[in-house]
Amino acid sequence: MTARALIIGAPRSGSGKTSVTIGLLRAFQRRGIKVRGIKTGPDYIDPGFHEAATRLPGLNLDSWAMAPDLLRHLARGQAEDADLILIESAMGLFDGILGEPGRSGAASDLARLFGLPVLLVLDVSGQSQTAAAVACGFMHYDPTVKMAACVLNRAGSERHRKLSGDAISAIGLPVVGTILRDPTLTLPERHLGLVQASEHPQMDAHIDRLADAMERALDLDAIFEAARPFHIPSGTTEKALPPPGQRIALAEDAAFTFLYPHIKREWQAMGAEIIRFSPLADEVPPADCDVCWLPGGYPELHAGRLAAADTFKTGLKTFSETKPVHGECGGYMVLGERLEDADGVSHTMTGLLSHSTSFSKRKMNLGYRQARLMRESAIGKIGDVVRGHEFHYARVIEAGTDQPLAMIADGRGDEIGPSGGFRGRVTGTFFHAIARD
Repeated sequence: MTARALIIGAPRSGSGKTSVTIGLLRAFQRRGIKVRGIKTGPDYIDPGFHEAATRLPGLNLDSWAMAPDLLRHLARGQAEDADLILIESAMGLFDGILGEPGRSGAASDLARLFGLPVLLVLDVSGQSQTAAAVACGFMHYDPTVKMAACVLNRAGSERHRKLSGDAISAIGLPVVGTILRDPTLTLPERHLGLVQASEHPQMDAHIDRLADAMERALDLDAIFEAARPFHIPSGTTEKALPPPGQRIALAEDAAFTFLYPHIKREWQAMGAEIIRFSPLADEVPPADCDVCWLPGGYPELHAGRLAAADTFKTGLKTFSETKPVHGECGGYMVLGERLEDADGVSHTMTGLLSHSTSFSKRKMNLGYRQARLMRESAIGKIGDVVRGHEFHYARVIEAGTDQPLAMIADGRGDEIGPSGGFRGRVTGTFFHAIARD
């Protein structure tokens, strides 16, 4: 491989990492550099922005959920036939959970595993020389994680740039550019966070604006030189989720969008076929498929259309009588009896499981999950432990009568309790599976 790679990190969420990363991806792509993006942590949204910027598939790597050998395998695949890899950190660079060394979920784990330097993005709004103290902390906090250079973000003026930049340069960290404060560079948000790339009507134009800003403000040559050769030994797929069938009917439309890109890619690499269908278009899973998978998404925004999709609901029921059906998060909500939207309006869902959920009675659930399966399903066999993630505001308002699919624990192994349900060949849970334990 000839690819070079660089991690883009920051002290916290909201520092502007995503805008800087997307802008840099497009700016390098304009130069004819074959550049690809990777997002750390459990993220199925930002890889879509990376793909929109580069027109090449994105990927997420999660050091907590994925064993080191699986990380190597996936990273190596992303780096093949690429010139540059930009790895965007989730949250703060060192933010993760306590536990097994190197498996905290923090981007710093990947910096150590792959021997990669960090481009530090500092939001200097509300400070000037103090930014140097923050940068100094990053330079010395962990000697195994090297800071290559720094980008100043949201500076208010040329004087502000000089005060912050000179102080940081004086401690020995190169400053490769300053982005002035500009509200038009902020990505839009929605009720669960960032809007997905496919949902932004002017996404390509917005990415071009970001790239224009990065080209004006940053030294792209210096950033490319800061990246290091991406020498990765071959990994294995031993801990990857195996395909749940040879032909997989995958729900895919505006209501069903949350599937980690590595899962779909690995299923196909293992020989499975993915046949897409749209519940919102009242389509049914093809009868010649072996299994149906309903991923997460935003069913609460389309609950009325899903409730009226009688062909889909009847067809899914018929499919489930002879073949497995699995739903994650939003898919789990659609498998239930009822879904209450944000306005408190109740909509009839498929009723293949007996629970009901509500988005109006919101309660945030967020975190890593270890699931020990109590029932054979599309994500594994009885007794298997699967690592993954929960992120949802909806909650179960009627538990129903189904047996739980899994017993789940948090990222540190502390037991949470039963999760999801199964009835016949139908299984579902709020938990998003990422990899085998």
